Amino acid sequence: MPRQGLKPVRILICDLDGTLVDSAPDLASAVNDLLTEVGRPRLTEAAVRHMVGDGVPKLVERALVASGGVPDASALADCIARYHAFYESRMTELTRPYPGAVETLSDLKSTGWRLAICSNKPEGPSRHILTALGLGDLFEAVAGGDTFAVRKPDPGHVHGVLDTLSARPSQAVMLGDSLNDVLAAHGAGLPAIAITSGYGPVPAHELGADALIETFAELPDALAKVTSR
Repeated sequence: MPRQGLKPVRILICDLDGTLVDSAPDLASAVNDLLTEVGRPRLTEAAVRHMVGDGVPKLVERALVASGGVPDASALADCIARYHAFYESRMTELTRPYPGAVETLSDLKSTGWRLAICSNKPEGPSRHILTALGLGDLFEAVAGGDTFAVRKPDPGHVHGVLDTLSARPSQAVMLGDSLNDVLAAHGAGLPAIAITSGYGPVPAHELGADALIETFAELPDALAKVTSR
């Protein structure tokens, strides 16, 4: 319990792709460069959006399934490596923060909220994107899919972020766009807010989140709602 007269620490843990930034155009471009190289038909950006959220290997595997099938393990590993090369050359060509994200998170930070990233994207690219878009200083901790031994939906991913911040689940809220985010948050004992503009194949209203928002302008009210329970 906080000492009398002091506000409790408040922590907002954010997913990255589909929540904080719209990275689908660059993700789809890298996927299609890979598919072209291996002689596969290209996919629409809309199709790729629904493949995002479980890390790079799953994204590449899903793209290969959708375009003709997964090759043997060695060829799949080569495809994953080639995807990394394509994507890392263009991570921020078209990727942008969602409208209102920077302003809202900056306002929350100015009122005492501590901010962190918990993404299944590898940590290096996550940090690169945040820095390139001028967002790096907002976040005290950045955990990617390769930062810990587990990743979302395993709640250990969220616990790892909280440990980095020397914080407890009772002090934090998760903001995401996918079932992985909600499952990881609830498994770690956090309330979850889902944003409806994300990528996951499961509609936001079916995720089981504690609150839904359509835009970042609605985030402060949603935080007040889930932290007042």
